[in-house]
Amino acid sequence: QIQLVESGGGLVHPGGSLRLSCVVSGFTLSDYDVGWFRQAPGKEREGVACISRDGDNTYYANAVKGRFTIDRDIAENTVYLQMDSLKPADTAVYYCAADSQRAPALGISPDAYDYWGQGTQVTVSS
Repeated sequence: QIQLVESGGGLVHPGGSLRLSCVVSGFTLSDYDVGWFRQAPGKEREGVACISRDGDNTYYANAVKGRFTIDRDIAENTVYLQMDSLKPADTAVYYCAADSQRAPALGISPDAYDYWGQGTQVTVSS
């Protein structure tokens, strides 16, 4: 059974940092691309970053490029999202997801991902 469990969210001041974790089970990180997504109140879910199943490629949304970093630990079955220089606009529920259908191209369209975690809240506020 495929499962993804996020953790690491919380309340942080603007300019601060958080590191989110996504522990996966039921598959290995070498099997599927994994992405991070977020959804703010009243807005559609949007892609943030993703990492390819071979670990060689990453992709970031323009809004987070240069501030967020996605990486993974194969031995720990965990994908991380390091978030620096956080802004109030980053406030959202953050989800990780896996693409078990193996889309031919790496991307952050939510429609390409079919297994989802339950989400973790990130709030950036002074």
